[in-house]
Amino acid sequence: MTVSGIISALIVGLIIGALGRLVLPGKQSIPIWLTIVVGIVAAVIGTFIATALGVGDTRGIDWIEVIIQVALAAGGVSLAAGFYTRKRVS
Repeated sequence: MTVSGIISALIVGLIIGALGRLVLPGKQSIPIWLTIVVGIVAAVIGTFIATALGVGDTRGIDWIEVIIQVALAAGGVSLAAGFYTRKRVS
């Protein structure tokens, strides 16, 4: 993986993670680095799912792929917030 690939993954992860946090109600008490990690993982898994469904490579913006990625990020942020908060309280 090249340096530009790593930077692209970080930017996409930040955007997808931020959108995942945005669609969740309430406050999520997790650090930004965890949001980025969740976003990167959601983007990668969402791309695989969209490709398996046959909607991963369409003309223009792949809206279905983005929706899948954001939904995965929202679920990941929710899980991460639960685990992170529980770990810090204990």
